[in-house]
Amino acid sequence: MITAILQSRLARTSFDKNRFQSVSEKLHMECKAEMVTPLVTNPGHVCITDTNLYFQPLNGYPKPVVQITLHDVRRIYKRRHGLMPLGLEVFCTEDDLCSDIYLKFYDPQDRDDLYFYIATYLEHHVVERTAESYMLQWQRGHLSNYQYLLHLNNLADRSCNDLSQYPVFPWVLHDYCSLELDLSNPETFRDLSKPVGALNKERLERLLTRYQEMPEPKFMYGSHYSSPGYVLFYLVRIAPEYMLCLQNGRFDNADRMFNSIAETWKNCLDGATDFKELIPEFYGDDVSFLVNNLKLDLGKRQGGQMVDDVELPPWAQSPQDFLQKSKDALESNYVSEHLHEWIDLIFGYKQKGSEAVGAYNVFHPLTYEGGVDLNSIEDPDEKVAMLTQILEFGQTPKQLFVTPHPRRITPKTKSSSQTSSYNASTADSPVSPGEESFEDLTEESKTLAWNNIAKLQLHEQYKIHKEAVTGIAVSCNGSSVFTTSQVSDFIAQSFPQSLENDSTVDQRK
Repeated sequence: MITAILQSRLARTSFDKNRFQSVSEKLHMECKAEMVTPLVTNPGHVCITDTNLYFQPLNGYPKPVVQITLHDVRRIYKRRHGLMPLGLEVFCTEDDLCSDIYLKFYDPQDRDDLYFYIATYLEHHVVERTAESYMLQWQRGHLSNYQYLLHLNNLADRSCNDLSQYPVFPWVLHDYCSLELDLSNPETFRDLSKPVGALNKERLERLLTRYQEMPEPKFMYGSHYSSPGYVLFYLVRIAPEYMLCLQNGRFDNADRMFNSIAETWKNCLDGATDFKELIPEFYGDDVSFLVNNLKLDLGKRQGGQMVDDVELPPWAQSPQDFLQKSKDALESNYVSEHLHEWIDLIFGYKQKGSEAVGAYNVFHPLTYEGGVDLNSIEDPDEKVAMLTQILEFGQTPKQLFVTPHPRRITPKTKSSSQTSSYNASTADSPVSPGEESFEDLTEESKTLAWNNIAKLQLHEQYKIHKEAVTGIAVSCNGSSVFTTSQVSDFIAQSFPQSLENDSTVDQRK
């Protein structure tokens, strides 16, 4: 009934043009949409002009008009919402976890038209990012593990505004009991080549037995590694209103709350239906989700203890210390060397098909993109029930890679020019495979090479570096120079033969 009333009002109203920031603004398009926030969507009107994006909610909340200046936009992503191509998320910052606005459209064409308009506007202001470009930056050490995972989550439709698709991060530690955390010991870490459900051998054997006996479509795990319930399990101390909304006005049983880091990890290892991963907050700076600053009455446990702050591992002296050591673990050498294996499971080629079966990584079909066609369901009640199941059960990220993800390049204790030379010489370039790398040249050859840089002649140019140059190297014979940038452009330039012939330039991406 409420939905019908809202839709009727939405159809009878339009965007109030008096809300434009300037009388000179030119209207490009207007359509109906909903602003998405955790567990709630707010219907209203979207309007875009030559300078601003507007959203006017029907109920005037959180304010009469949400306005974003197009010049401030830094990132824009198409999103799935309820496994359908209806979402659009806009960021005005480069690295923030949460966006400035998340819109869900009623018509995919409206979403695509708005995306195209903003993307065209941004074409001359913002460099377009791809999973491959981020991958290369991460490989070379220009992105931290945390930053890379945030970017992959964004590209895979994960958003902090959508609890069914909240950003997912891995458990990286196995030791939550020792007095001291030893990040030099491989035994301290979780096996990143396996999903959480496969970390316990005995539990996995039971799950596989059930899997073999199950009719098609088969799945190994009856719950997902990321769902609204799991996200709010972690965030109940800072977002109690969402938990109350999800739990029909009350908190969960006190013994099932997020009481202890060690208990939660143990349950993920041994629990029959608990396979959850972590959220970005475990590797951030804000400790609020670990501390009951709001003095919430979260209930009393069976032992008589009131639920308050989260119990930390013995090796953590404070919530701040816990987050710092968790961040250190995420950026450690062990995780850097094995993170690509976890990426294969969550975002890569082991997410679906036979590779997923072999990796014990098969979840319920409804969690995958394309698992169900909601448009083919004619019964409105059945469609609502299916959508509710999809949103509450959790969704698998959009697949970003279909081949094995490469390992991170282990940093060498050499200068940046030497490291760049090593990587450039291994690429397909004018330098023959048998030549030595720049770091192996004699001092006389190095001096000759760098002195000749001033004599470079540009013969042809396809595209200049859009961002800062991150590496420069010269071939062993001093005839070629190579440069790379933060957006993964690779440019090779050749010196003229005897300073008489034209130089050449080639670029690969």
